[in-house]
Amino acid sequence: MEPTYLASESFGTSSRHYFIDFNVAANDSDYIRITRSDLQINGEYKRRSICVFEEDFHFLIESFSMVFSSVIQQRKGKVITDAISAGQQGSGIKSWPVAERPREKMITAGPSALGDAELLALLIGSGTVKHSALDLANMILEDVGYDLNALSELMVEDFCRFKGIGAAKAAVIVAALELNKRIVSS
Repeated sequence: MEPTYLASESFGTSSRHYFIDFNVAANDSDYIRITRSDLQINGEYKRRSICVFEEDFHFLIESFSMVFSSVIQQRKGKVITDAISAGQQGSGIKSWPVAERPREKMITAGPSALGDAELLALLIGSGTVKHSALDLANMILEDVGYDLNALSELMVEDFCRFKGIGAAKAAVIVAALELNKRIVSS
C-alpha cells in the first residue's frame, strides 16, 4: 500500500537534491522521509532515504536543535557561506541575475514593476528541484485561466495539488488573498 503524503518540501542544487516528506504509513502512523538524490555521471540519480516514525520525532527535533546550538556556539563570529557565494550555482531563481529576481525587483522598483506570477512567486517563496517558485506561480495561474478572482477563491487544499506547494506555503497564499478581500471590502 502506498503511503499518504501530507506535506513535502525540497531544495538543492543542479546535481544534489533533498526531499523532506511527511507521510502516513499503511498502519496509520506518521513518519518523515528524508531523501538525498545525487546526479551520477551517467545522468541517473542515486537516492538514499531515511525514515523517522512519529514515536521518534521528538528525538529528531531535539537532535537537530542540539547540533545547531553546538555549531552556533563553536562558530561565534564566523560567517557561514551559502552555495551561491561558494560558486555552486543552482538552477533556481537564486542563480538568475539579481535584477531579474522577483524579490529584488520588488525592493528596487516596487510592486507595480512585477507581474502577477512574480507577485505570487514571492508568496510561494521557493520552488522544487524541477520548478522555480516563478514556474509554480505560472502553473497555478494557468490552472485558473490567469483569472485573479478565480485565484482568490482557491483554498489551501487547492494549492496543495501542485507539487512543491505544501500546507504552509498554501496557507501563506490564502492568507494574503484573504487580506486583499478584506481590504477591498472595507
